[in-house]
Amino acid sequence: QVQLVESGGGLVQPGGSLRLSCAASGPAFSRAFMSWVRQAPGKGLEWVSAISSGGTNTDYADSVKGRIIISRDNAKNILYLQMNSLKPDDTAVYYCASGGRPRRPVILPADFTAWGQGTQVTVSS
Repeated sequence: QVQLVESGGGLVQPGGSLRLSCAASGPAFSRAFMSWVRQAPGKGLEWVSAISSGGTNTDYADSVKGRIIISRDNAKNILYLQMNSLKPDDTAVYYCASGGRPRRPVILPADFTAWGQGTQVTVSS
């Protein structure tokens, strides 16, 4: 089972950018669809984006489409999330998770086979 460690979160002003990274251990990473999931204060889990195992196919939630880019480097076992034009509503703990886009709108931890510990993103002036 892949182990995941996120980094790159922090405090950013509205309109700013951040790049999150997720370092994965184990050979299973390159064979797995991967996702980013976030949880805002007092809210449930929200799927953000997914990428296929080879990186050729990507998918985004409507709330972030056009502002966020997911990518991966299988040679380095790293998943990325480039976030631009950040808004206060993007404030959340961001998790990388092993698995593709869930089929239902309500996300449960069991929808993914592995989770990182999360990294906090705060968008505020």
